[in-house]
Amino acid sequence: MKVFERLSDLQPLVGQVIGESKWIVVDQARIDGFADATGDHQWIHVDPVRAAAGPFGTTVAHGFLTLSLMPEMFASAFEVRDVRMGVNYGLNKVRFPAPVPVDSRLRARFTLLGYEALDGGAQLVVEMTMEREGSSKPVCVAESVTRRFV
Repeated sequence: MKVFERLSDLQPLVGQVIGESKWIVVDQARIDGFADATGDHQWIHVDPVRAAAGPFGTTVAHGFLTLSLMPEMFASAFEVRDVRMGVNYGLNKVRFPAPVPVDSRLRARFTLLGYEALDGGAQLVVEMTMEREGSSKPVCVAESVTRRFV
């Protein structure tokens, strides 16, 4: 985990990688829990027998489950010590270039794309590129917009 003492330390790092997360395993229990929370019980996610004969040969994580791992990955990738609060302001762009088969290990790399000073903090635009162990194609690429306050 990269540690930054002050939010302002990020400003000169626009265009650079500011952290990489720990690996997260996406198992069937996590997929099923997400299906229950969202009501999305499509068979490619929750029916291992039917999914074995489907296009991916196994169950796969929901795209939005993959995206929902972003906060956990942010938390293990970098810390800004003087930030007292952060809020999700939105997303500029999200893509799911490759599936996430059950039991995949995922991690993300975070690149700072923008830093805009705000009264009492800053708005950050951070590109998250999430990879699956053993695959050359990312499973999710998203531009996250957050506001952090000191």
